[in-house]
Amino acid sequence: MPQTLANPNAALSFDPLSGPDTEVRSLIRRLEKAYAALSADPKQERTCVRDIRLSEEEAKILYSEADLYSLGALAHAARLARHPGNMVTYVADRNINYSNVCVCACRFCAFFRPPGHPQAYVLSREVLAQKIQETIALGGTQILMQGGHHPDLPLSYYEDLLVWIRGEFPSIHIHAFSPPEIVFFAEKEGLSISEVIVRLIKAGLHSIPGGGAEILTDRIRSRVSPRKCTAGQWLETMRIAHVQGLKTTATMMFGHEEKAEDLLEHLFVLRKLQDQTGGFTAFIPWTFQPSGTRIKRNPESAQSYLRVVAIARLVLDNFFSVQASWVTMGPHIAQLALFFGANDFGSLMIEENVVAATGVSFQLTREQIHSIIEKTGFIPRQRHMDYRLTENPENAP
Repeated sequence: MPQTLANPNAALSFDPLSGPDTEVRSLIRRLEKAYAALSADPKQERTCVRDIRLSEEEAKILYSEADLYSLGALAHAARLARHPGNMVTYVADRNINYSNVCVCACRFCAFFRPPGHPQAYVLSREVLAQKIQETIALGGTQILMQGGHHPDLPLSYYEDLLVWIRGEFPSIHIHAFSPPEIVFFAEKEGLSISEVIVRLIKAGLHSIPGGGAEILTDRIRSRVSPRKCTAGQWLETMRIAHVQGLKTTATMMFGHEEKAEDLLEHLFVLRKLQDQTGGFTAFIPWTFQPSGTRIKRNPESAQSYLRVVAIARLVLDNFFSVQASWVTMGPHIAQLALFFGANDFGSLMIEENVVAATGVSFQLTREQIHSIIEKTGFIPRQRHMDYRLTENPENAP
């Protein structure tokens, strides 16, 4: 894509199909025209929304029938209409897994250990303090804190942990406890989801990560994670969090046992909830890594990943950001994703354990992230969880 690498603000020119008009050709032309109009005049968003918003059938046609190049070009046009500048953002944070003890035993997980296992752990506050101090020293602004479903830790443990972190490290943003964890806390304590979130906010929680979504259809969840919260509980947890003022992210782990219709259903239930609450800041699709898990299959290809990034950008017209996943796909495919709809490079990820447990482990420094982004023609900027830019001078354009 030499013309795009030279000018990231120029949408790719393409001729999706030759010959007579077809349904997919007509759909692509409609969207291309609408995004071009929106890029030319962002004030037209309300008048363009009818042409931009995809129906479920239209999304199926694009995802199944459009060639990868055409789909990517269209998603890039949508990304430029939403983010007209030449900026790509990232957050500097650390993924702290406070415990690997879990009773869910999801078939896709190589990280968890059952209670009593010799490799099971709960991090001490001394270790947590060291990890947070290192994060701050490296210019980090946030910790992403998640763990398993530990049967012996009460809700008060997590409340005390949040109070301690807020007291010791007041500058750090605490992005913690995915919906399955919150549902588990509620069921264990005999409380409502709302009551648990209220208590966690009072203790110091700032935002909620979108982990544990996998695929948001119960026919898939019942096979790959039957002991984890249902799709409805995941969505309800996020709805309640948004109503209570928390921002959250949304994820999708694909490439295990889902079909195309499951993947698309996942996107549409997210879009519906975002229409209602506006509480999601970003969508993060990433590929299942099979090594060490109880699901035997080959990893998803780069082409499959890029197709999902592109269709996500087009369906999720009400999401501000789509993140590239260099942690699972590596830096070069993540770099390419910046031309398939992604506008965010995810995280510096000072530490990552869950994906690494499958044997897939990529590491990037801040300098490497900047170099990767700059080589695409974009400008790297560090951000906070809510996409406010940091004021660190070294990250200024």
